[in-house]
Amino acid sequence: MEDVAATPGMNVAGRDIDVGGFVGGTSPAMITLESVLTEVAPTNLPVLLVGECGTGKQMFAQRIHRLSHRSSEPLIKISCAAARAESLAAELRLEPGNWEDDYHEGAGTAFFDEISELDPLCQRALLYALPDGEASPRRGILRARLISTTSLNLDEEMQGGRFRRELYYRINGVCLRLPPLRERKEDVPLLADYFLAKHATQLGRMQSRLSSRARDAFMDYSWPGNIRELENVVKNIVALNDEDMALSELIRKANPTVAAGEVTGDAGTRSLKIASKAASREAERALILKALGHTRWNRKRAAEELQISYKSLLYKLKQMGVADGKSN
Repeated sequence: MEDVAATPGMNVAGRDIDVGGFVGGTSPAMITLESVLTEVAPTNLPVLLVGECGTGKQMFAQRIHRLSHRSSEPLIKISCAAARAESLAAELRLEPGNWEDDYHEGAGTAFFDEISELDPLCQRALLYALPDGEASPRRGILRARLISTTSLNLDEEMQGGRFRRELYYRINGVCLRLPPLRERKEDVPLLADYFLAKHATQLGRMQSRLSSRARDAFMDYSWPGNIRELENVVKNIVALNDEDMALSELIRKANPTVAAGEVTGDAGTRSLKIASKAASREAERALILKALGHTRWNRKRAAEELQISYKSLLYKLKQMGVADGKSN
């Protein structure tokens, strides 16, 4: 990998952005989402962000708040899995003595993270606190703008009696659906470069460019953990300065049986991609064992011969089931 100086920001699609919460891209889905988001953010409409775990729902919520007229006011985050009805009013600043102070329009943003995890008592308390179109204000009403996220299907939660239908209609002023990363693969290189810059800056490292091999592997992988998983992989590459280890782990997760050397099935029905990876792994094993033989099992010298880091060699030996001059 080639090293370049790390900078506090980077240029994405021709515009400088702060290394902080970028989750966008140039795919059609993200261009459409960004267009709708910028229209909705300045309004007071409640927003429901729906997407799989790791798709960046929290960062989109923060972006909506930053683009709103309430950006100078606080963003109050409620972790719904841990919320309790007796403390919810205090977290939302709905104490009886303060409700008049919260009546003005610039009362900030209330962010309910994974709102489907609110227990029934909290759902009831929140429903009571939300405006219901009454002409005159009432005590304890929530004046903050509401943004909620969920990774579950709320239609199914309502049908199962786990989520109040009337609450759903109050929080769903505008619904924005965040696509999983596997449905916008063209954004993977852009996001990877962004995370390289971000973590090189945070860790005080030289910024590395991904090799073409890494980029191909990133595009082949399905990213079940979405953006969060991609960021974690890139962060490990920056922190350990070891691309090979990260790629080996991706291949293992994508094809666990192949990684364990257990390619099954007839040759005619076997995936060409899996077969080629299996052949590559066997060739790699042969080269490693040959280098170890040359160096009389001096692993540091063998790593130098193979032009990989010592840590990468140890990791590969562990995957191969090879240790102390013996193989399983």
